Amino acid sequence: MRAPNPWPVAVLASGRGSNLQALHQASLHGGLPIRIVGVFSDKSDSGAIAYAQRHGIPHRAFAAKAYPSRDAFDQAMMTALAEVRPELIICAGYMRIISDAGIALAPCPMINIHPSLLPLYPGLHTHARAIAECREEHGASVHLVNNILDGGRVLSQAKVPVVAGDSPERLAERVLSREYPLLIETVRSIISGRIMLNNAQQAQVLYLHDDNSRLD
Repeated sequence: MRAPNPWPVAVLASGRGSNLQALHQASLHGGLPIRIVGVFSDKSDSGAIAYAQRHGIPHRAFAAKAYPSRDAFDQAMMTALAEVRPELIICAGYMRIISDAGIALAPCPMINIHPSLLPLYPGLHTHARAIAECREEHGASVHLVNNILDGGRVLSQAKVPVVAGDSPERLAERVLSREYPLLIETVRSIISGRIMLNNAQQAQVLYLHDDNSRLD
């Protein structure tokens, strides 16, 4: 069977770029049919930009202080994104809230990976909040990006147990070990058509197997 043409995807990231690295390595060695056409960041010294530089991936950083408003920043970002013609934008550790103007200008669907079982714990400090509320389960979610913070339709999730005596740091490590395969398998399911981003009636959430092998 002929392999599918790789999907052009753009990645937004603010931090060390570990999700970017997972996606890129899966495209090279894991059969994930994507081509990363651009890495965009709000931090010129981010690990994501450094990774893109090392691997010859087109990249661009935007300094917020160079723009008069959040809307102007997001408009510049989305204009640059449109130039690389992605079919999917992946927010992978992108720490800025995208304005309504930016959402409206996005050239294609955007997804985000968030470290909680949404709709629980949108925003920051998710691991500490799960422990404080004595949750038995925690995890990560991939969702569509809209103009509500971490409020877009949830596409997929991976669960981890909350263990007695957990610290936020230990729980974060456990969740992070599931984030990479969750994001990869979710993107794979989008490309295959199993997850349909434009079908508002598709409310099913897929869950990653404990062995990280597939979504069900």
